[in-house]
Amino acid sequence: MISKIQEEILKLKKDKNAVILAHSYQAKEIIEIADETGDSYALSVAAKKHDCSAFIMCGVHFMAETVKMLSPDKRVFLANGEAGCPMAEQMEPELIAQLKAKEPDRAVVAYINTTAALKEVCDVCVTSSTAVQIVEKMDADKILFIPDCNLGGYVAKQVPDKDIKLLEGGCPVHASVTASDLKRAKELHPEALVLVHPECREEIVRNADYIGSTSGIMNFAKNSDAKEFIIGTEISITEHLQYACPDKEFYNLSKKIICPNMKLTTLMDVYKTLLNMDKNNGKACEIKMSDEQIKRAGVCIDEMIRLGG
Repeated sequence: MISKIQEEILKLKKDKNAVILAHSYQAKEIIEIADETGDSYALSVAAKKHDCSAFIMCGVHFMAETVKMLSPDKRVFLANGEAGCPMAEQMEPELIAQLKAKEPDRAVVAYINTTAALKEVCDVCVTSSTAVQIVEKMDADKILFIPDCNLGGYVAKQVPDKDIKLLEGGCPVHASVTASDLKRAKELHPEALVLVHPECREEIVRNADYIGSTSGIMNFAKNSDAKEFIIGTEISITEHLQYACPDKEFYNLSKKIICPNMKLTTLMDVYKTLLNMDKNNGKACEIKMSDEQIKRAGVCIDEMIRLGG
């Protein structure tokens, strides 16, 4: 049944000149039919190079918004319209605007996991794979990093010459992992290297063998001579690595690292989006943004690509 639906999706996307973008946290059956797979930054850049009529984002809402900002002439659909991101919605634009007014010389760096409305009041976006590089390259010496204080704290340690102010916020999924979870995982697998995402708490990050983005973690594991790894990010990555490297062993740092929003999207969501995208029946979630909003929010995205390239 799964293979039959996948075949139908491949036919439909060709007929409709659509490109499927899938975040690395998506299920294997979705990854298999995607044209582009990767973390937020990789998908943002990839979206600009395709000559197509529409994109279907298998991920969460802010990712689909980002694609729309980068490709405003294309139609963009979110495969499951309920897939949001708690971190992206944590802070109100009014709060950040007020803080900017108090310290106009402090540039606002927004993790890409933010709404388009929040991006409108920020100076540059970053992803976990580009945050350190972009902050280093910025002319500003004083920075407000939002919303993830764990990623911001990691960046502050890597770029100590900058004055980086943080607000309380972050990914509740990654932040759920505790030192006791790490202790237990290392006791069970003492020979395994620990690879973690910088959205994890500082006590996890400082005891890791590698800290990096989703793509960074996967590339490190694939290229390493080591044979055992404890994976400290969304548990789907453990599964993907098990398939990619059958000669190696991969273990979850914690069974709590499950993103319910990423798990919402199913293969049938992709199929039904393709079926309904031209019917105007409300059964496909199309991302709508005004030209003015795209222009305002797109400034920090363009700056991200300029500094992160």
